[in-house]
Amino acid sequence: MTDTRKLRIVAAVVASFCALIVLVMALLIKHVITFQMALLMLIALFGLYFGFGVLVAVWRFIGKLE
Repeated sequence: MTDTRKLRIVAAVVASFCALIVLVMALLIKHVITFQMALLMLIALFGLYFGFGVLVAVWRFIGKLE
């Protein structure tokens, strides 16, 4: 994989993460959701991104072992 492609993938992941954070904050500011619900959504979002990041890292590591 070229460096440019890796940077594009990282940029896309960071952009989607930031977009979802902005969406949750917008819902909080408009009083559609409560503070506790927004906090729960942000923690869950972080957990999902972290979990899938670990999953991809392990998958790539296993791919290099074979």
